[in-house]
Amino acid sequence: MSSVSRRDFLRSVAAGGAALAVAGQSSMTFAADEWGGFKMGLQSYTLREYDTAAALEQTVKFGLHYWESFAKHFPISTLPKTTEAYKKQLADSGVQMIAFGVVGFDTNETKAREIFDYAKSMGMMSISADPKQDKETFDLLDKLVAEYDIAIGIHNHGPFARYNKADDVLKWVKDRHPKIGACVDTGHYLRSNENIVEVIEKFGSRIFGVHFKDVRTIRDAAEKEKLLKELTPGRAKELEKEGKIFTILGEGELDVVGCLKALKKLNYQYGVSLEYEEHPENPISDIEQCLKTVKAAIAKVG
Repeated sequence: MSSVSRRDFLRSVAAGGAALAVAGQSSMTFAADEWGGFKMGLQSYTLREYDTAAALEQTVKFGLHYWESFAKHFPISTLPKTTEAYKKQLADSGVQMIAFGVVGFDTNETKAREIFDYAKSMGMMSISADPKQDKETFDLLDKLVAEYDIAIGIHNHGPFARYNKADDVLKWVKDRHPKIGACVDTGHYLRSNENIVEVIEKFGSRIFGVHFKDVRTIRDAAEKEKLLKELTPGRAKELEKEGKIFTILGEGELDVVGCLKALKKLNYQYGVSLEYEEHPENPISDIEQCLKTVKAAIAKVG
């Protein structure tokens, strides 16, 4: 190859690479072998005290390349200039945003379309949602899910929330569009005294998101008294009511291996998002431990 033609060749390769980098998230693919074929990622709320750039950088350091973003990191926008900037930042970081949430829905179609337009422009697979419990809201979601081909995963939020038990979600998704289902928050279902493997089996193909987190029941009175002094007021109130605390994945009651086996049996293709809510100012070492637990579980899933 002559020096001139070689330069032309290298220039064309570089131009092609640059085009891919700014083309958006849909062009990005990541090796999944490390995570057993799962789209293992992060619910970005885990890094809520970090700005977007720092949160993305830290995500890649964890060996993760998928995000379910929450609103602080990438606020909802339908302006092409804004969403193109978002996609470039994600592509440059090596992270793909495949889901967003948790967002509310009611009968306001203009507001709902804004959320779906945003999800479509960003190339998302699903939206984690907390829709109002009425027929009109679900009729609207039926229409929009079919039109946009983006799934809705109804997010449970534990005791006293409108979506508490799995049956509270199943009641509303029954006979609805096949892409209206659940975002299974394992921690909140544990707070609601649910068996998570059974929850996954109940929802089956209607699972469009997983928030992976763990909960531990505090049975020792002395430990409970100690924790009540150390926890934030909100967490202390939950402990008083429920006798449970969020904890590092693998140190609580979540059957991590069982959950992954159940998802694999379903050939689950949506995101598995680690969500760690504790120590928001400095969660790094805890997150690393959570991910070690996931890798050890994946090795047992086969």
